[in-house]
Amino acid sequence: MSDAPLLLRREGEVCRVVLNRPQQGNALSRELVDALNAALDACGSRPPACLVIEGAGRHFCTGFDLSGLADETDDSLLARFTRIELLLQRVNRAPFHTVAVAQGRVMGAGADLFAACAERIAVAGASFAFPGWRGFGLVLGSRRLAAHVGARRARAWIKDGRLIDDQEALAAGLATARVEAAPHTCPPPGPAQPAAALVRATDGNADLNDAADLAALVRSAAVPGLRERVAAYVERQAAARRAAGAR
Repeated sequence: MSDAPLLLRREGEVCRVVLNRPQQGNALSRELVDALNAALDACGSRPPACLVIEGAGRHFCTGFDLSGLADETDDSLLARFTRIELLLQRVNRAPFHTVAVAQGRVMGAGADLFAACAERIAVAGASFAFPGWRGFGLVLGSRRLAAHVGARRARAWIKDGRLIDDQEALAAGLATARVEAAPHTCPPPGPAQPAAALVRATDGNADLNDAADLAALVRSAAVPGLRERVAAYVERQAAARRAAGAR
């Protein structure tokens, strides 16, 4: 398989994008975010009927790439999170049908990428979590999540940062379908998943909502000490894994 961070291929009117960093859980590195934006550019020049986003290997996307923190600053992390939010807005407002097919872990910004799509297919055994706020005080994708599952449930999930299994995700509306194995064809939009262009045309607050989401992210990420908060979160996660392995 190619070592490119993202694979893009067209199958008739379907465009398939595969996040291709399986050894890193398809975490969103700078290069992968750039490649996703380039894929959206390519789709924009010749719009498909359907864009399918998948993840190579065991997991769909484990979130923001937290490696190399020693080389980051508060400002560089703020810039990276901002680019991710802008990418999520592009996916959410795409003028073609978008489908996410998620297996394994779907965490943080990876769960936000899943939530940004019009149709959201959970493969049996998938688990979801939104740990950014609890982990290091970051607000990302909250309104899009609330639009799917309701504001009260979204606040609880974000506040707790807990794992949500595939059955709960489907029952709550985060997932629009659950399958035993990843489908090989793009399902046509159903009544619950209207064409993205129609959604945008009927959402008079689209631009205002996008601006508010970006402002909320920037305010949360601009609080001094972001790198230290992220580093502390990484250490807590590592300690939890060590403790689990010792039992």
